[in-house]
Amino acid sequence: MHQLIVSPFLDGYLAVRPGSTTCVRLPAENYDEVRHRALSEDPVPEWLAAAAARAWDIDLDGQATASALLVRQPTPLAFARASWEINLFCNFGCKHCYLGERPLAGLSWQDKVKLIDIFRDCGVLWLQITGGEPTVDPDFEGAYRYAYRQGMMLTVSTNASRLWKPEILRLFGTCPPYRVVVSMYGASEQSFDELTQRHGAWKNFHKGMAAARNAGLPLRVSVVITEDNAHEADAMTALAESWGIDHHVYTNMQPTFSGSGDPLLVQSTQHLRTRPIFQGCNAGMTFFHADPHARVSICKIGRDDQIDLMTEGLDGLRRLGAISDRLMLRTGGCSGCSLSGSCRVCRPLAKVYQEAKAPLHTYCQHPDTKEMVRT
Repeated sequence: MHQLIVSPFLDGYLAVRPGSTTCVRLPAENYDEVRHRALSEDPVPEWLAAAAARAWDIDLDGQATASALLVRQPTPLAFARASWEINLFCNFGCKHCYLGERPLAGLSWQDKVKLIDIFRDCGVLWLQITGGEPTVDPDFEGAYRYAYRQGMMLTVSTNASRLWKPEILRLFGTCPPYRVVVSMYGASEQSFDELTQRHGAWKNFHKGMAAARNAGLPLRVSVVITEDNAHEADAMTALAESWGIDHHVYTNMQPTFSGSGDPLLVQSTQHLRTRPIFQGCNAGMTFFHADPHARVSICKIGRDDQIDLMTEGLDGLRRLGAISDRLMLRTGGCSGCSLSGSCRVCRPLAKVYQEAKAPLHTYCQHPDTKEMVRT
């Protein structure tokens, strides 16, 4: 199994190591040298062996380039990152979930392989596998391992309830993830099980986290605060800190993609945060999102004008840039807004709120909403 991945990335080249957040930038001539050496039994270049020793404390001296490195090929497309909902199904039933219906459905194994090949061929180096709960998908282990072998740095977003399972620990041990992002829904059994609407969720979360920490997995915690656990907000962050795990706090929920505003009803109003001014993003340009049926959109939120990769393949991705430009225009309920230049949500997110008929103050955070929209 490869120790390093050498790959094009945006307008440059990187050497990365699975399981590590450290990257080494490479000049074009160095990438070309490694790429040609990988076709033979030539050893890893001395300059790269020295860089690997400094960055990751590994010894590549004298090792064959073809066996020590996985060298990704150039692609005419500029995508570098993607997220993939492998399946919407989840073993939790969280009140705040934005997915709405969560059926156990997705691609066949053969089509999952085809999709991962498209990820590879369009340049995706960082891939986030999410759900639902991704580890419940019957093909999760095979898909994860296959993507790893194609030279992708993998992030798994999970509720941690299955991280204790031996097969998952073996998988992450032999194919190290870039990061495992775990959602935390409370600091006590009562609040955790109440928000997830599953008896035993808290116990499985703790069991999974203990196993993941003992295995040394690269964890990050997403602390989700709602009305069910708001009284435990400090306790949740303290728990993550006691584990020595990086954490981020999430307080602002969004409507479901089916048009329901139910997730907004469980927000903790005293914990809502003012979003920063939206200054644009690379959705649809260097990043995209795939749902369980390989329908691709510019991101998880802007799901209009999806592209069916099973029928269109790589050529379909060439249309994403124009779709992104169109979806980001301030249209619909935001047209005529005299303050749109300082808006705090992107246009696709505003559209989700508007279709759910959410109150204006739940997504528009301008100081004086009376002057914001002209009637």
